[in-house]
Amino acid sequence: MLVFDHVSKRYDNGHEALSDVSLQIDTGELVFLTGPSGAGKSTLLKLINGMERPSRGQVVVGGQNITHLSPRKLPSLRQNIGVVFQNHQLLFDRTVADNVGLPLHIAGMPPKEIARRIRAALSKVGLEGRETEMPEMLSGGEQQRVGIARAVVHRPPFLLADEPTGNLDPALSKEVMALFSQFSQLGVTVLIATHDVDLVAAMGARTLGLEAGRVVHFDE
Repeated sequence: MLVFDHVSKRYDNGHEALSDVSLQIDTGELVFLTGPSGAGKSTLLKLINGMERPSRGQVVVGGQNITHLSPRKLPSLRQNIGVVFQNHQLLFDRTVADNVGLPLHIAGMPPKEIARRIRAALSKVGLEGRETEMPEMLSGGEQQRVGIARAVVHRPPFLLADEPTGNLDPALSKEVMALFSQFSQLGVTVLIATHDVDLVAAMGARTLGLEAGRVVHFDE
């Protein structure tokens, strides 16, 4: 479960990116975060994984109040959160397996378990058997799938995505969104920031709308 209790975020330059945001997203929900550029979508995602701290209010992730979480506890928080980016952020001098397994290597997991989890994650995104290929050999949609596999390889209960289909054509966008829906059905709480209102409408999921840092609608 994700909870924002009257959360505001004001930066040092005086810009208030979020203003009095309250919301609750239950375990296993798929929710779309919508709004124009500058609405506060990316800031909201950064508050969830501890990249930013709220100026006011409380942020609770999986029952843990992370509002004043100490820096030494951030790695533990982030082990529970997978993040998917618009531009993939892959290492192009590493194989697909190396990219997907990076979070597991950082966590110090045994090599055999890493290999097993990499195979499982790639299978979930339809890229089984592609472990030894380099990212540049893949299409844009396949690269995004590698990014998703990396985000879920450590089996996090939360998955955040910031404009994950921004560089994809409509057909590939639907495929990627279908993957997020599948993870939600497995009990993962998924929050996706996107501009693609047509795709959001087609998915029929709950939508949180932001404008100028404020919640303007949140489907029940």
